[in-house]
Amino acid sequence: MHSTLTIALGTVLGVAVLGCRGGDFDDPGAASDAVSDANPFFTESELPFNLPPFDRIEDRHYRPAFERGMADHLGEIEAIASADTSPTLENTIVAMERSGRLLARVGNVFFALSSADTNDVLDEIEAEVAPRLSAHNDAILLNAQLFARVKILYDARDTLDLDPETRRLVEKHYTDFVRAGAQLSDTDKAQLTEINAELATLETTFSQHVLDEVNAAAVIVDTRDALAGLSENQIAAAGEAAAARDLEGTFVLPLLNTSGQPVLASLENRALRERIMAASLARGTQGGEFDTRDHVTRMAKLRVERAQLLGYPTHAAYVLEQQTAQTVEAVTVRLESLAPPAVANARREAANLQAMIETEGETFALAPWDWAYYTEKVRAARYAFDESQVRPYLELDSVLTNGVFYAATQLYGLTFEERPTLPVYHPDVRVFEVRDSDGAPLGLFLGDFYARPSKRGGAWMNAYVSQSSLLDTQPVVANHLNIPKPPGGEPTLLSFDEVTTMFHEFGHALHGLFSDVRYPYFAGTSVPRDFVEYPSQVNEMWATWPEVLKHYAVHHETGASMPTELLDKVLATATFNQGFATTEYLAASLLDMAWHQLSPDEVPAAADVVAFEAAALEAAGVALDVVPPRYRSTYFSHIFANNYAAGYYSYIWSEVLDADSVEWFKEQGGLTRANGDHFRASLLSKGGSVDAMTLFRSFRGADPDITPLLIRRGLN
Repeated sequence: MHSTLTIALGTVLGVAVLGCRGGDFDDPGAASDAVSDANPFFTESELPFNLPPFDRIEDRHYRPAFERGMADHLGEIEAIASADTSPTLENTIVAMERSGRLLARVGNVFFALSSADTNDVLDEIEAEVAPRLSAHNDAILLNAQLFARVKILYDARDTLDLDPETRRLVEKHYTDFVRAGAQLSDTDKAQLTEINAELATLETTFSQHVLDEVNAAAVIVDTRDALAGLSENQIAAAGEAAAARDLEGTFVLPLLNTSGQPVLASLENRALRERIMAASLARGTQGGEFDTRDHVTRMAKLRVERAQLLGYPTHAAYVLEQQTAQTVEAVTVRLESLAPPAVANARREAANLQAMIETEGETFALAPWDWAYYTEKVRAARYAFDESQVRPYLELDSVLTNGVFYAATQLYGLTFEERPTLPVYHPDVRVFEVRDSDGAPLGLFLGDFYARPSKRGGAWMNAYVSQSSLLDTQPVVANHLNIPKPPGGEPTLLSFDEVTTMFHEFGHALHGLFSDVRYPYFAGTSVPRDFVEYPSQVNEMWATWPEVLKHYAVHHETGASMPTELLDKVLATATFNQGFATTEYLAASLLDMAWHQLSPDEVPAAADVVAFEAAALEAAGVALDVVPPRYRSTYFSHIFANNYAAGYYSYIWSEVLDADSVEWFKEQGGLTRANGDHFRASLLSKGGSVDAMTLFRSFRGADPDITPLLIRRGLN
């Protein structure tokens, strides 16, 4: 998953900027701190590549840095808007691109850490700042003087002799202003500002409730015997998790923010599996402080009210206009065409699992908490191996250095040097300097791989510094995963899904590292939501590319390569269980679209959220009791907290491009510098400076073909 976190102005002013309207934070020390040069945000970092000085940043620095950054930024914008000279590219558009540097520094760090390593203080600051950031965004995009200057340049763009990137910048800025409400009446602008502020607050609260409940909902197990099926390391980790909660003598199984939970594939105790699944699926619906149903319905209503204020029938219509899909109809046709074959495959898989249950002499009917467990049994029977045989060959450091980095070296000539003396925000974080094929420094890569209570679920990439030749900056990018940390001194042995996720997220990192644009607006992953996953999904192919797999898949104790017969079995299972995987994904995507195609009057009451979800899945033809959506509405952070609203379909949309691109790599000889250099030059380096589908055609030499995706997912 890619994430730009919640850096609102990154797509508006071309920099990763946050801000708010005037006024002080409720912090008695803010005024004195705000004028202190001791605040590390007040000057540019002197560390390599402007890496944030994490060792000097304290929680108390954020409020005054936001305060000064907001004031500075609004002052810069006001100077641009009120200039008594005629608008030019330099004094208006480029000046906007240069503005807000302090705000970018504090915003990038704060929102990265509020997701990766939060605490009560950061949660409190985020709740305060969210509506004010929204107000600041509106103060700029609804500034009539500023819009008038942008419009003059937009209207004259054919006569200004602009290079393609600059022309696109002018057009994108104009479109952003219009879509933000710059042409509305003053009354409608005021209403829009109120909606945006409330949505910002709701999204922040939703995110915090989801994280708090996923921690609180961890399942406590009284006896070691109940954990039969888990590895010794998993059991020891569960014991340590219990001790951390002052529950010595018991075991704690933490939850991840997906419906299914990894331990369900191994636990032999069916009653415990049911407990875990029930705890997972119930999140956000049980009343009390973590219930998110009110947030879900209120956000759905506010989003469609905003869309209609801006002239769109639904929130989905508003969002999709700027994506490669462009229309609700295009997304609906794609999802609905994939649902029937996916569900048919899932039903066949369910029948196989039921047969396995009965083969073992059991009489119960397959349930959601049985799927992963019996899938492993069917996998073992069909391919004569299971996940436990593979894990010893998938040690984290080997996967990273001998797999992820190795593939990047072969494709692009990159080299990686760990920089352990550079400061980080958590001891688990690792920093690598990345150098280009000619030895020139390219940027920094931060790897934050382990799960912890202070970290939100999922996997994502973000940029602390984005590349821009205008600002003379090079990228600092980070990958975040949620791999369970083993007991002290034990190796981190991965599942193959976790390996694939590492390759996926590094694909986003490469997109950021290879950025070669002038304007920060277009840097790195600043592309349409339904295109941004495409390069990262392409990078997944190297996880199973034989040359790469053999290089990193070595036994963590003996150093022996994964046996050829086991390697062949891993590769042979590429389409195994794809009915389930596709159906749970499509169910979540269709649920997202159902929420965001409602009119204000159609938004259900909070008490009816579960019923609405059930009806939406039934209507879409993906209501399988044994295959719940990957995310249910009440913990669907992608769409209610992380900017994927009406956009979760993006993964499957991007996968069409990805699967077709994988075929190109295979046709051209696979893991070669020539292929990597072509992908980099024609697509990865361009960021958002060129239309997304134009970039694809430039790389592929043709329009995308859906056939490779259908074959990959077993849907042909």
